[in-house]
Amino acid sequence: MLPFGALQTEAAQTNATKNATPSSKNLIVLIGDGMGPAQVSAARIFSKNKLNKPHLNIDSIYVGQATTFADKGEDGNKVVSGEVTDSASAGTAFATGHKTYNAAISVSNEDISKPFASIIEASEQVGKSTGLVTTARITHATPAVYASHVRNRDNENAIASQYLTSGVDVLLGGGKRHFVGKDEKGKREGKSIIPDFQAKGYKVVYDKKGLNALTAKNGKILGLFNDSHVDYVIDRKQETPSLADMTKKAIESLATNKKGFTMMVEGGRIDHAGHANDFASVIQEMLDFDAAVKVALDYAKKDGNTSVVITADHETGGLSLSRDDIYELNVNAWNKQKISSEQLGPKLKAVKTTAEIKQLVEKYTGYNDLTEEEAQFIIDGDKSSYAQEGAFNAVMSKRYLVGWSGHGHSAVDVGVWAYGPIAQSVKGQIDNTDIAKSAAKTAGLDLNKASADLQSKHLYPKFKVTREGSVMYPAPALAKSLGIAVTSDTKNNVTTFKKGKVTLQVKDGTTVTVNGQATTLPAEIDRGVLYLNLDAFSKLNGTALKWDALSERIVLK
Repeated sequence: MLPFGALQTEAAQTNATKNATPSSKNLIVLIGDGMGPAQVSAARIFSKNKLNKPHLNIDSIYVGQATTFADKGEDGNKVVSGEVTDSASAGTAFATGHKTYNAAISVSNEDISKPFASIIEASEQVGKSTGLVTTARITHATPAVYASHVRNRDNENAIASQYLTSGVDVLLGGGKRHFVGKDEKGKREGKSIIPDFQAKGYKVVYDKKGLNALTAKNGKILGLFNDSHVDYVIDRKQETPSLADMTKKAIESLATNKKGFTMMVEGGRIDHAGHANDFASVIQEMLDFDAAVKVALDYAKKDGNTSVVITADHETGGLSLSRDDIYELNVNAWNKQKISSEQLGPKLKAVKTTAEIKQLVEKYTGYNDLTEEEAQFIIDGDKSSYAQEGAFNAVMSKRYLVGWSGHGHSAVDVGVWAYGPIAQSVKGQIDNTDIAKSAAKTAGLDLNKASADLQSKHLYPKFKVTREGSVMYPAPALAKSLGIAVTSDTKNNVTTFKKGKVTLQVKDGTTVTVNGQATTLPAEIDRGVLYLNLDAFSKLNGTALKWDALSERIVLK
């Protein structure tokens, strides 16, 4: 059973998509990861003062703002409210129309989670072409929520593997390491899966030249432009495509489908720069994202049958455009930094004297006025995981006259921008789930039908692995998900599971019988919950259930 809140969401989604009539053939969703109101304002201020452009491309289509909260969830042994979301839960919301817990990739907030279909997956059911584009790893949370399902966003190898069967036509971003084995300096235990993509018709490219060489006739594309995330704009080499480059090529390829297309474009590194408090990189990533917005809008205006919607998953860093009671911003310094703090951090960590720190800072920022206290602070680090990098950014932020609340996300509302028919349904104050519901309605997609298809194939349970290597599942919860009746006799300490002609009983949490016959099936109690393995449920279900260890899911059929 879904919790009451989830049932309300499901009912609302049913009403939103039951009689959906398409008003746009094509749909482009753009996500500025970590792009809060201050990040947008900062980019506009920089653009006005340094580029002589008083407005961003997104400014003319602003329609409202969205709440970003997630479901309650777990952080270790602590229950968290969900008011401050991560990209996985926020992404699940605006991709599928459902709330979930932080770290979840398009699965429900339950001990035995069910997959939720995204607008990309629903688009594929009606024959549309689909694409995912990002400056982060293509296996990172925001793209992942559109075409994969895992309980934990860190399972990026599984996300890469699920893309292979996802049907997504264009995949562009970083993250090569999750597609290749350790023998190629990757993260996978086995062989590279890139040949598997090629066997399915994907053209695989690794740089801007390779991307530009592709034509619309090439069809499916897998572009992997770095082992991890695509380089920050401030560090980017000529051979690396911009987000606008990737967006243009994706549209060119997807637009050949007469039935239309749905795509998501993410400015993924706005978030990373915000986490580090690297303000100079935030500005450049924002402008990179805004350039991609222009590509999408130009196409939509020319095409006449395309809706564009833009938002953020959350704000990152708690950025403030003022500090220390000073009524000023030092905009002239906002482009003095020559490399990202990500690149500078290891250099700062390697030096031992304040004199060396001062030399590095002057070399890469032009500032030659660091005090001894500031230089020592950088050597010591800011006491966060960002260490010397974080301390450098704190010192530079004082000179920029901007502030940060920390290295994490914040709960502020984020902006919503839209063009085309979808704009009418995302105006004013909305929730992030409304993005998916409005997108489905605008494009004529049935999210519920697509979800039902996914839920007939897989379940995503909590699980534990015993010392003997047996995978065990919370038995009462899994039984209910499989339609197996469960009764508990507390007096005799017996739990009974029954389906059809099969009765399985567990006595004292250890002894398992099937139709009265003793078995060697394992059982154990952990924190008051009875756990059984999949063999027990296969006997009850009457069919062999399989465990997909990579994706950590039960295969139903």
